[in-house]
Amino acid sequence: MDREWGSKPGSGGAASAQNEAIDRRERLRRLALETIDLAKDPYFMRNHLGSYECKLCLTLHNNEGNYLAHTQGKRHQTNLAKRAAREAKEAPAQPQPHKRKLNLKKIVKIGRPGYRVTKQFDPETKQRSLLFQIEYPEIEDNSKPRHRFMSSFEQKIQPFDKRYQFLLFAAEPYEIISFKVPSTEIDKSTPKFFSHWDPDSKMFTLQLYFKTKPPEANKPQPPPAPNGTAAPGAPPRTLPPPPQGLPPPPPQGPPPGPPTANGPRPMPPGGNLPAPPPPPASGGPMANFTHGMQMGRPPMPPPPQGFPGQQMQGQYPPPPPPNMG
Repeated sequence: MDREWGSKPGSGGAASAQNEAIDRRERLRRLALETIDLAKDPYFMRNHLGSYECKLCLTLHNNEGNYLAHTQGKRHQTNLAKRAAREAKEAPAQPQPHKRKLNLKKIVKIGRPGYRVTKQFDPETKQRSLLFQIEYPEIEDNSKPRHRFMSSFEQKIQPFDKRYQFLLFAAEPYEIISFKVPSTEIDKSTPKFFSHWDPDSKMFTLQLYFKTKPPEANKPQPPPAPNGTAAPGAPPRTLPPPPQGLPPPPPQGPPPGPPTANGPRPMPPGGNLPAPPPPPASGGPMANFTHGMQMGRPPMPPPPQGFPGQQMQGQYPPPPPPNMG
């Protein structure tokens, strides 16, 4: 057998472990050269023998792949850290940028100032206003009180409530005081919103007006409920008046009875029913006749009470003649 085991005719023999390691190193070298540019490496040097040297570690390498593997090793990384520390120590000290320092004043607070709050109402504009008068008798010289508005979400003393805001007053050496006012929009026009500091009486005055809400005249009415009832809070609906000049409806009589054999008699032109015939004489052939006792015939239904649409009270049509057959 003139060929190695496991190989095919026309191809090389099976790769050994040594050949696989050489191929792997060559493949890694090509990948490293694609990502790392050795021309920019300050420690990479090629000598006159065709091999490569590391000027930092003073090591000799046969090829570029071996040098790239050396740069990722512990020895090369340790020498890089030492070189960076030595250069940082020998470098001249750079001037640090000037940072402005804020000197906080240490002032002893003497308490809260006296104040007076007046509620006002303008009958012409229908606006409500507040007048604040704060007294600072021990205020520092050449200083004025300050004020600002604070949202309910900026403070952490009371629970958050979007319906209110806070108005703060501050002046040294007094403590900061605040007032809880509605969060309605404030009218910032000049004649209504103003502040004044009186240096003689040491009183700070601030007046503010709240804007009025727009009228709700154009507010759409709520739709009626599906079942016909009015929505809660809506005024009751009034019924329209009945039309004038129409006669009252005629009274409705009882429903007509079932039709009889002979049918109802027509109404005479005069509008009154004819009088029933007089009863027969006592000696005639009808003397022994009794209504409702005919043999061989069912009892007659009650006579109709009137024509449709009319009501007959106390008048009944005469009974039909008896069947003598």
